Amino acid sequence: MKILFERSGGFAAITLRRSLDSADLPAADLRRLESLLQKARFFELPARIASPDGGPDRFHYRLTVETTDGIRTVEASEPAISPELRRLLDWITRTSPAR
Repeated sequence: MKILFERSGGFAAITLRRSLDSADLPAADLRRLESLLQKARFFELPARIASPDGGPDRFHYRLTVETTDGIRTVEASEPAISPELRRLLDWITRTSPAR
């Protein structure tokens, strides 16, 4: 499984990009990633998750997950992110190297 993550916007408008390949992860991290994806119901989410109150200085997220079954991309605005999706995004940010 390959992951591409991008966070844009915010006060400074700096784009943060991360990527990881599950083949490079220790077994415990791979289990954690799979659990976070499942809890966030990532593969069931709509392609776009928008918030009616976007507001200035909010982050916008784009997460692409490539598996043997295909590629799934979800884009979300910060206020519309569920706590489960937030945990997934935070974990990816901490775990994966900048690209």
